[in-house]
Amino acid sequence: MSITKESELIGMKKISEVVGTTLKLMREYAKVGMSTKELDEYGGEILKSYGAKSAPYETYGFPGYSCISINKEAAHGIPSNKKILKEGDLINIDVSAELNGFWSDNGGSFVLGKDIHNHQPLVDASKSILRKAINNIKGGVKISEIGYLIETEAKKSGFKVIRNLAGHGVGRSLHEKPENILNYRVKSNRERFKKNTTVAIETFISTNSTVAVELNDGWTLVGNKGGYVTQHEQTILVTDKYPVILTASNEIWN
Repeated sequence: MSITKESELIGMKKISEVVGTTLKLMREYAKVGMSTKELDEYGGEILKSYGAKSAPYETYGFPGYSCISINKEAAHGIPSNKKILKEGDLINIDVSAELNGFWSDNGGSFVLGKDIHNHQPLVDASKSILRKAINNIKGGVKISEIGYLIETEAKKSGFKVIRNLAGHGVGRSLHEKPENILNYRVKSNRERFKKNTTVAIETFISTNSTVAVELNDGWTLVGNKGGYVTQHEQTILVTDKYPVILTASNEIWN
């Protein structure tokens, strides 16, 4: 959305702090032996305590308050009593919500406990690539150039990007224009980031796959060639200098 007045910026800051804090607390709450359903319900209670509503639940009827993807799940994992967290699991939590007509979105991948499966290099690459991408965003920068940066940095780290998952505009709804802030460059895309707009920038960095495919449950996405995928996401306000990271309360870079 375009921020045209102070009240809109206040609204976006408020909901962004809520989803960021929820993500941080869920990450800290995750323990070996816990089900992803229990972790999700904990997050749902935090959102409710702020008066916020889960965006995937409200918008798409998603069966959970947040998307929790484990190991080979790339995105949109459904919280379940049957999915029990184990030492060394690669976990992604994506939290988006609405409060007072404003929407914000953030996510992060992390390793639970000891990194016995060596997922940390993939997590670290995703985090640092997101930071670099955001540092290069300002009004007038081509969206395709940020996609080129993300893919180039992924290749440098020995990884790939998922080409059919993308960042997006956010604010008055969960997904707004620009709809496809992709993790690679589409040369024909001449669209540019606009000053005073709010967008969700997200990296999808993978070991093997380049496309996410949907499982029979109608939600869960996995890589087309297997392997693992990490995602990190911040909602930002584009300026003519360094962006304002609205969801910084998630502390995903700490």
